Amino acid sequence: MKKKSLGIIMAIIGVLMIVYTGFNYVTRDKVIDMGLVQINKETSHPVQWSPIVGGVILAGGIVVIATSKKSRKKNRYMK
Repeated sequence: MKKKSLGIIMAIIGVLMIVYTGFNYVTRDKVIDMGLVQINKETSHPVQWSPIVGGVILAGGIVVIATSKKSRKKNRYMK
């Protein structure tokens, strides 16, 4: 992967982490299972991070983009 592509991906992830500071996922556990009767318990698990982490990743992506070398294609007609 080229450095510029890596920088762009880091910048996009950084912006997304600033905008969305977390998400939740739900797990289901069986509490009682007696024949036809089932009782389930749903548990919500939050996953959160600081927007500062997103800002650091965004800044790192910008630095990687700025420091990546620009590729120049040689023109076969010019010497």
